[in-house]
Amino acid sequence: MTAHQASCVAIGGIGLLIEGAPGSGKSSLALALIDRGAVLVGDDGVLLEAQGERLVARPHPETRGLLEVRNLGLLPFPVRESVLVTLVIALDPDAPRFIELPERRELLGVIVPRLQFAPHDPLLAIKAELALSRFGTAAGPLPFGTE
Repeated sequence: MTAHQASCVAIGGIGLLIEGAPGSGKSSLALALIDRGAVLVGDDGVLLEAQGERLVARPHPETRGLLEVRNLGLLPFPVRESVLVTLVIALDPDAPRFIELPERRELLGVIVPRLQFAPHDPLLAIKAELALSRFGTAAGPLPFGTE
């Protein structure tokens, strides 16, 4: 297993990995998704493991069950012990306005669909759920666009 700087939640048993620069809103997006029914896997640090052509995320033992809520500190949340990651969302202020297909993100030799979202969008959690239902599937990878 390899430590990876990202947040991760499980939505309906499917893993969504959230990447971005410090302060980009990874924890805030995870919190908004948890408020909508997601379960925390890890905040700002997860353990990743390749299992064949699948990518599994687990909580990092040093921050297991903790989520940084800005202005409140590290707060405890229920945690899921592992999840199959089927989509990566990268918080990037230069995210494209439209896409047809997700990019490819290689992590530990596993290719996962990746979308770029503009951070701090008030509808970010809803968009993340829509993206997961459209591009993240436990059945395997969908077609990709260019890298």
